[in-house]
Amino acid sequence: MNQRILKHVFCILSIFCFLLGAGYDSYGQNQRNVYIIPIEGEINPANAQFINHSIEEAESDPESVCIIFEIDTPGGRVDQAIKIRDKIMSTSVRTISFINNDAQSAGVLLAIASENIVMAHGSSIGSAEPVPNNEKNLSFWKAELRKTAEGRGRDPLLVEAMADRRIEIPDPKQEGKMLVQRGELLNLTTAEAENLDFIDLTANSYREILKKFNIDYTQIIPVEQDLKTKAAKWVTSSTILPFILSAGFIGLVIELFMPGFGLGGTISLIAFSFFFAGSFLAGNASVFTILLFIVGMILLIIEIIMPGFGAPGIGGIICMISSIIFASDSVALGVFSLFIAFTAVVIAIILLIKYGPKNKYLDKIILSTQLKKDKGYIAATDRASLLGREGVAVTKLRPSGMIEVDHEKIDAVTSGEFIEKDSRIKIIRVEGRKIIVKKID
Repeated sequence: MNQRILKHVFCILSIFCFLLGAGYDSYGQNQRNVYIIPIEGEINPANAQFINHSIEEAESDPESVCIIFEIDTPGGRVDQAIKIRDKIMSTSVRTISFINNDAQSAGVLLAIASENIVMAHGSSIGSAEPVPNNEKNLSFWKAELRKTAEGRGRDPLLVEAMADRRIEIPDPKQEGKMLVQRGELLNLTTAEAENLDFIDLTANSYREILKKFNIDYTQIIPVEQDLKTKAAKWVTSSTILPFILSAGFIGLVIELFMPGFGLGGTISLIAFSFFFAGSFLAGNASVFTILLFIVGMILLIIEIIMPGFGAPGIGGIICMISSIIFASDSVALGVFSLFIAFTAVVIAIILLIKYGPKNKYLDKIILSTQLKKDKGYIAATDRASLLGREGVAVTKLRPSGMIEVDHEKIDAVTSGEFIEKDSRIKIIRVEGRKIIVKKID
């Protein structure tokens, strides 16, 4: 009797385990994931790396059935947009562009790269004129837009009109009315795009989109930008970069005026560290670029130690400017950011000179304190009698050091040259307590 009961129990457990395993297997086979990849902010190397990596992540998931690119971008670099476009068009996973606000400039190329285009209410797409807008750039950009539009079955003329002001298009829905006139760039609202059959759907939610396209899914997976991508995008953006460089150069100027390493040097170091770290994460800066900037700083320090604006100073400035341009998203952005930074430095210097004496903290920077007789200060002994006299360098002069004239040791400086110890010297100029000498044979 007990054996029969045990057999029944064993059979029931076996059937239960089989059904449970089959259920898990069935669940695994029916798992269908939809990935949401944001395309927001400026299109730059950091954004391109993030988007391409996210596409690869979706491709590596065997349960992935669709990628929705949620687009809200003012545009950015054409070369990076083309890289993303190529990745979108080559993926085997179904793609949908969801314009959830704006797809401007390079964002147009990314929007038309997907198999389907959806726009949220109140969104827009267009204004894709290249910068700089010369015939070579315009021709290349129009070819990329046209090729992409044709590959996805979109009207290439509409897309070209978003980039070329010379194109005129009559409104196909209203006779005698122009959709876009010569001298204007085409920019479509959601209603206009839908009316022209340029988009496939107007919707405001992922579920609405997936339902409309009959995409079965079990899970929606939003892909979040990591801290590295966010930091790189923030530092290299065209709005933040000029401020970072301005802070770096203003801090450097303050440090040059103040003895010792203080507030100015700290600000400068933090600002330039942020800039190069962000550029490195974005893929703009290399180790060579960073070393070039460091060499520039070293040359400037040498110039400070050795008075006179010579080769070290010029070389240092060239190295620093070149490294910043190389580390920027583009040459145009680098030059523009440097222009803003140098303008800010000039303004900062003017303000320091004008208001420094009135402020007890700024007064230390520009050293405006005067030693007046009525305050009890007495002028130093007049050394004009030393002019023209000869002597010997007691120490190396580079450019300051000590000389001996008629058995009297005197502090002196050169006009910028280096004078070895024990060299014969002559006093060529006397400016108060300042004795200027030169080497004689």
